[in-house]
Parts: sequence; structure tokens; C-alpha cells
Amino acid sequence: MGSGVGESASNLRFSYFHDQSAGFGFEVHRGNDVIFDTTGHPLIFEDQYIEVTSNLPANANIYGIGETPDYFRRDPNNSTKTLWNRDAADPFRENVYGSHSVYMELRQGKFHGAYLHNSHGMDIALANSTIQYRVLGGTADFYFFAGPSALAVIDQYTELVGRPNRIPYWSLGFHNCRYGYKSVYEVNEVVANYSKANIPLEVAWTDIDYMDKTRDFTFDPVNFPLEEMQKQLQSLHSNNQRMVLMTDPAIQHNASYAPYSRGHDLDVFIKNEDGSEFVGQVWPGYTVFPDWFSPNVDRWWHRELGEFFDKLPMDGMWIDMNEASSFCTGSCGTGKPADEIPAYPWTVDPPPPHRNINTTNLFLVPPYAIHNPLTEISDKTIETTAVHSNGIIEYHVHNLYGYMESRTTRDFLLQYRPNVRPFLLSRSTFAGSGALVNHWTGDNAATWEDLHISIASVLDFGIFGIPMVGADICGFNGNTTEELCARWIELGAFYPFSRDHNAIDMIPQELYQWDIVAEASRRALAVRYRLLPYFYTMYQHSVEMGWPVARPLVFKFPEVLAVVDNDRQMLIGDDILVSPVLVKGATTVDAFFPRGRWYDWYSYKEIVGTNANVTLDAPLEHINVHIRGGAIIPLQQSAMTTVASRKSDYTLLIATDSHGAACGELYIDDGETFDSAHKWVQFDYADQTLHVDQRSGGTFVIEQKLSQIVVLGVPDVEMVFVNGVPTKGDISTNNGSTVICNLDISLNNSTLVRFL
Repeated sequence: MGSGVGESASNLRFSYFHDQSAGFGFEVHRGNDVIFDTTGHPLIFEDQYIEVTSNLPANANIYGIGETPDYFRRDPNNSTKTLWNRDAADPFRENVYGSHSVYMELRQGKFHGAYLHNSHGMDIALANSTIQYRVLGGTADFYFFAGPSALAVIDQYTELVGRPNRIPYWSLGFHNCRYGYKSVYEVNEVVANYSKANIPLEVAWTDIDYMDKTRDFTFDPVNFPLEEMQKQLQSLHSNNQRMVLMTDPAIQHNASYAPYSRGHDLDVFIKNEDGSEFVGQVWPGYTVFPDWFSPNVDRWWHRELGEFFDKLPMDGMWIDMNEASSFCTGSCGTGKPADEIPAYPWTVDPPPPHRNINTTNLFLVPPYAIHNPLTEISDKTIETTAVHSNGIIEYHVHNLYGYMESRTTRDFLLQYRPNVRPFLLSRSTFAGSGALVNHWTGDNAATWEDLHISIASVLDFGIFGIPMVGADICGFNGNTTEELCARWIELGAFYPFSRDHNAIDMIPQELYQWDIVAEASRRALAVRYRLLPYFYTMYQHSVEMGWPVARPLVFKFPEVLAVVDNDRQMLIGDDILVSPVLVKGATTVDAFFPRGRWYDWYSYKEIVGTNANVTLDAPLEHINVHIRGGAIIPLQQSAMTTVASRKSDYTLLIATDSHGAACGELYIDDGETFDSAHKWVQFDYADQTLHVDQRSGGTFVIEQKLSQIVVLGVPDVEMVFVNGVPTKGDISTNNGSTVICNLDISLNNSTLVRFL
């Protein structure tokens, strides 16, 4: 039930009972359906172990629980999802960077959901027609969501944990990065090459390469001197482009390094049990870790970021390695003097034999071993016995580290630029992180398998309340190929967050490196940039109701059994169907079309969906995109930047359904500030008449005109009347559809357009 909703107004009912064999139990009912039922299973509550088991239907349709690279529909008969944040390069079906216990279930065409609010490590196991929680401590604080639609479940969940943050419009453009750029001059050349290739580029990102000896808040004086970085930022801004740089939480343990010495003086770093600073190993060598629970940490972190931004006022921030990641087990730098600095470049020593496991310390080795695939849960992260300033040990709050960093970092950005929407990207996330940050799916691989799984991962984060999400296009680890990269940008052009990124020592994979990839990029990104008004409108639904931008077919068509496990296609909103090629060497794709009318984006040709696959041609430079009949899609012209695109006139794409009707909407504001005026415009088409109505936000003025209307599925229009007055627009027919150009219709007033 939602905030302020009493039991009488809720669609859910709670009951408890005593089972003769299992003891106390409870049920959650939605009408006559029992959506959570512990009957026959004991509830176990111990100091370091909680077990709760609920019955499921046979072969249940379960979605969510992660973060883990996996197929979108979880295997209900043999899945164990571990929630323990870990720096791992996206191994299939293992735990990685974030922890999200929320799940959704589809039963007989209706969705419901459940969420366990607990920061401890846990396994959530699906087997034997049950879902079982095995948790390393805390409380069993459950929330249930009645649905009955998928979007309603996500609405109810994000009402609880926090609605997604408001993104700046520019973040919907295309981004480029790599780990391993050798100099600011190389980055400048990359930016210029995108322009020469006529491929849109919105944001130039730089990984840790820009830092002096990989230390936060510094600039390499030879390869990335501050003066040249400032020139780069000015040049990007002069072209309406942006800059984002990476910042890690680990701080070099170095008395002569001011961010460390100031933090040490303010007592803001995580401690060992004996009160000394916990010292791990990350990129700068021996490092300490900010304690986000410290009463002084905001003061310290904001100062360091403020001085950094004063030098280089970049447009967004990227926080990485915040699971937190450490390259050793335990406080491996403890006892070393703070002026002992490893020679640069510093590399991790060959790993010694693993330390003896201290089984007598139950916070290092809990009685129950979650399925974290390392020797100890402290491996590659902060020791679980390390102490925060509030006395809590890391064991209890490990999964919150990235969330807590996100919170204070976003607070800084809001204070540094009041009333300007920050863009913040984080690798580690927790329930509610979507209100603070956006996400990419981490260190994937340049493989066809990872291309496929990227769809499921993006869809997962729609459930988790983090709709601004994407995977590294063309793959991060390993060398991509021309074919794989072409197919990946075709799909990646439709990720909500669209960024090319790869690892150091891999071959360059900027989109202009191959002629075929460049052409595929121009085509796919031209579709994305035309769709920006639609993307932005869908994202406003995310802000207001938590709804994801990228959605699986099962969310829109839950009654169609064939789509319950479809993660080879995705919808943008409810209306744009993307059907990528995910198989090496393929030049066709079998795309599933639910019942109804669908229209090819490029040709306007109609496909009649029959709840079956249709084999579509898919040459290497092409991705199939279709519009759902019944939708009205607002478009603008594609361009090299979002600023240029937003200046162009609007097009309405009216895709009629079998009844000759369609509807849609447009949300628009300044795309930058929080207090922007806005406007919602409603579009309805029926009986050969389009109604344009101002739904809300009348103070915002849309300067661009509606200059083109395309009516799909309606041929032979001869006359167009705007508010009863015949227009001189140019009318043509294309594959059974009508295209009207050279219109001059204001979107600031209610308007009636009739087609005869």
C-alpha cells in the first residue's frame, strides 16, 4: 500500500497463522490470489541469519533481483541471486556492483511485487516452487506491491524508495569514453574525428587517465595539464558539447597529499578495529576509504570537489570503484608510514597465498556462506570488521557504500550549482539509488553473449527504479570486431544512457574507426536524435511515476505467453519496438510482433502483428525499428548535438491502429533547471481528426512549430484543415501513409487538424 493508505483502501490483505509443522507464518492476499505465502516453511531469525520462504506457482515468471548479468526472466527452478556488492567484470549469473532485492511476478496476466529492505549480504534462491531469502542479519522488513500492471508495481516501489532523478536533456545524447586515452590532445582528436565522420557526439568522457598518478582531484601535468583541460572544456562548450570525468572514492594514503591530510585531520576515513585507519590498495597504491557515515565527511568531500570544480567546472560526474573495490584482502597497508609512496606506475604485487581464514570471527566468516564467489566476503573490498564512525561495522552496511557516496556527491552538485540538474553516474547502486544517480552496467565484454545480456541488464534496472541506464557499447573488455561493434551501436543507440567505452590496451573502438560501424552509427543515432522528444517525455514519466524508459514486451503485453521470456527485443516506452541482430553473421532477425498494427520506422510499411515472429531483413548497417499502431510520436530533426536538435521544428508520427485511432503526448521544459516552466501537450487522433490539447504547464512557450505530420496507415489525404482553415501544406503518399510538410502549427494552443 502507498504512503498514507490505510488497510481498507489497499488492494492487499495481510494474515498470519500458526502452521503445525512450520510454526508462525503469514500470507499476503490480492483479492482471491495469495501473492506471498510462507505456509509449510519455517521462519528463522538468528543474530546473523534470517530465512523467509514463500511458495510460488510452478514455473513462475519472476523478474528483478540483482545486480547480476542474466536473462531477464529469472530461472524459477534453479537461481540463486547473491546481493553483495562486488567489483567483478560482469560474470554471467554472479553478483556484481549493486544490490536490489525487489522482484516482480507475473501471474495470469497480472503483476505484483515484493521488496526486502535490508542492507546485509543475502542469497535469494528460486527453486522447488519457492522463493527463499537467506540474509546475514538485520530485520525482515518486507514491502508488497499490488500492481496489477508492471508499471503500477514500479510506480508503487519507487514511491517507497525514491523516484528517479531529473536528468538534464543533454544526457540523452551520445557519449564517448575509453580507459587508456594517453593525453588531452588525443581526446581532442577523438572529438574532432566524430565531427569529421558526421557522427553525433554530445559528451567527451575521460577515465582515470587524466589524473596525476591516478589520484583524485589532480591532473597529469604532462599529458593532461590543467590549462589544456580547461581549453578542452571551453572548446566543447563552444560546440554545445559536454565533459564528464571519473572520480574514485579511494584516497592515496600519503601525508603530503592534501585531500588525505585534510581528511585525516577531520577523521573521515574508515577504521580498523584498533582505531587505526583501514588501508587497502587501489589505483594510487595504498589507499584509505571515506566513511560516508562520518559527521565530517560531507564537509571534507564537498571541499575537495569544490576546489576540483573551481579549477575545471565539468558538466557531470562519474563515480566508480565504489562497491568499494580494493585490490587486496584486509587492511594490507596498515602499519606502513603515510609517507611511503609506491613508485609510479604502481601495480598490484603478485597475489600471495590467501591468508588463513579466521573462522572464529563470525563477521569475517559468517555461519552461513552466501554465494559470493570469492574465498572471503572481504576479498577485493573493505574488511567486514572495519568500523564506521557511528560504531557500525562494514559487515552490516557494505551494500550501502556506493549509495552513501552517491548521496553526498549529489548533495555537493546541488549546492555547487543550485537549480541546475546534475548528471551523476555510479557503478555501485542500492534500492533508491535512482533518486540520486544513473548507472552503466560495468565492465562487460566485447562478445555476442554480452550484447544480448545487455538488454536484460537494462530492463532489470527499469525494475530497480534506475531508468537512465546503458551498457558499454561495443564492449569494455576484449577487442571488439567491426561486425560486433556495428550491431552494438545499433542497439546501444536506444539504451536510455548511450555510451561507447572500452578498456586500456584494447584496440580503439570509437564509432568512426570502421566505415561500416560509422554508417551504422549515423543511421541508428539519427533515429535516436529524432526520437529525443519522445525519450524525454518517457523520462518525465520516470520522474513522476518511476516508469522505465526501456521496457520488455511482457510489460505491455502480459497476456501474451510468448513474450514472458523475450529479452532479445525491447520497447522504448510502449510504442517504439527495437529488434536488434544479436547473432554473428546474421543478416535477418526473427522479430516478435504482438497482435495489432506495426509500422516500419524507415519505410512506413505496415506489419500486421499476429503474436508471432516475422523474419526481417537486417543488413549490417541496419536495425529494425517499428512503431506500434495506436501511438502518436513527437519527433524533431536529428543533429550533431541535442541543442541543435531541440531548435528544429516538430513532426508528429501518427500510427493508426485497427480502429483508425491513436494517441500520444509531449513533455517539454528547459531541460536544465529544476524550477523550469513546462508544458504537457496531449495528442488524440480519431475519425481523421487530430486534437492537440494543452494538458498542463501553460506558462512554457514552445518556440518550434509543428511543421510536419505523418499519418501511418492512412493514404490518399487530399486536404488538411487547421482549425477549420485549409492549409497549403505539401501532401504526399508513401507506402499507404500520408506525409504533410510545410505546416505552421503552434503547439502552444489547442488545435484541431482535420484530414480529408
